[in-house]
Amino acid sequence: MDTNFSLDLDLLPKELMLIFEIIKADNDDCIQLKKPDLFSDIDWKYFLELARHHRVYPFIYSKFKMIGEERIPSHVIQTLYQEYKKNTFQMLLLSGEMEQISELFMENQIRLLFLKGPVIAADIYGDISLRTSKDLDILIPITDVEKAEELLLNFGYEREVGEFVLNQRKWKSRHVTYTHPQKGFELEIHWRLNPYPTKEPTFNELWQNKRVSTFTSPVYFLGKEDLFLFLVSHGARHGWFRLRWLLDIDQLLRKGFDQEKAKIFLKRYQGFHLGGQALILASQLLNTPINGELHSLTVENRSKKLAQYAMLFIKEMVPLHIISSTNEYRRYLFLIKSSNLQKTIHFFLLLFYPSSMDVMTLRLPKHLHFLYFPLRPFLWSWRKVVKSIKP
Repeated sequence: MDTNFSLDLDLLPKELMLIFEIIKADNDDCIQLKKPDLFSDIDWKYFLELARHHRVYPFIYSKFKMIGEERIPSHVIQTLYQEYKKNTFQMLLLSGEMEQISELFMENQIRLLFLKGPVIAADIYGDISLRTSKDLDILIPITDVEKAEELLLNFGYEREVGEFVLNQRKWKSRHVTYTHPQKGFELEIHWRLNPYPTKEPTFNELWQNKRVSTFTSPVYFLGKEDLFLFLVSHGARHGWFRLRWLLDIDQLLRKGFDQEKAKIFLKRYQGFHLGGQALILASQLLNTPINGELHSLTVENRSKKLAQYAMLFIKEMVPLHIISSTNEYRRYLFLIKSSNLQKTIHFFLLLFYPSSMDVMTLRLPKHLHFLYFPLRPFLWSWRKVVKSIKP
């Protein structure tokens, strides 16, 4: 870690700084948390809101035993305990659904890799109750997407509203969402880890490195180095606006993996700047130990700038659908692209390639879908006008 560089944390609320300190605490430094000024003038309602927003409340609750409950109001402890129990129950239900989906797909010769959810919580935290998951994310070959959808529809899931047009699945989309109205589960089927044209491993390469979980039935998920690469790119793409993603990086690094192999992967898929950003944020906010092969990534100027930029999203308790509409976030997405070619392609696809929103704005028969290309600027403008005049 570059000791001459420090993130600017001056504008962060005290409640968020306390969350950082609680996450960092271990048996050796818990005395630090007993400093009186750390807990003084805390807005505990806001503290709870931040813990929920950042999805770290189960992990925080698990730390309270070493902090000393006399420092924390009883209603805060009780609230987090109830949230912790609710999350544990949710993760157990998701675990059962994960096994059923795995069996369903494998019985029908569809290879699948779980990207997040209970299997990742068990792997990097050692306890599914310490991480939250609202849905299941699954990666499959793009050639099996239609077959997978048929299986899910027969299994009781419903597809989100939207229609792919003009090979949008290949060029502009990477996943589709399904919900189960009776069970209340949400499931995302991915055929790419990241949006096109980001460089990434093929499904076959990821499958070769797969691991098998210890759940009752075989559940396959990413190899350690592939998981690190995915967590880095996923967190970066979302501006790290949830601390949970940084906590994933922290826990994965503490468990250990082949850092030399991970560095090779980052270089191959043009992710040095994103890996450096993640490591800087994790080390300075969560005291994640950075050593070995990955240490050199933290001294790059581009990684430092991106890490500081992400603080804009970390400090604000704002959901993604609102963040994504801001100019700051659009500029950030442009900055994290690995090359000028990627930036150019991203700009073209964003502005000119048709999407399901265009279909919802103006429905055309399939043989006229090519008209969405010249019509897209007008359809996009029309949506903006309608949105602006709505009360």
